[in-house]
Amino acid sequence: MPNPKKKTSKSKRNMRRSHDRVPVPPVTLCSCGGATLPHCICPSCGSYRGRQYVTQEANAE
Repeated sequence: MPNPKKKTSKSKRNMRRSHDRVPVPPVTLCSCGGATLPHCICPSCGSYRGRQYVTQEANAE
């Protein structure tokens, strides 16, 4: 079984692992001040791009 000739340096090892991290989802702020994901309805107020899609009664349940 082939083995490496030389030890891989910390720099080379970390450069190889630079894309292995878990991506953090971008969070945007709604007009109500709540945090929401982009292109999604706000979970606190139920609006998206200035229009109300979910009423407060249905959101409370």
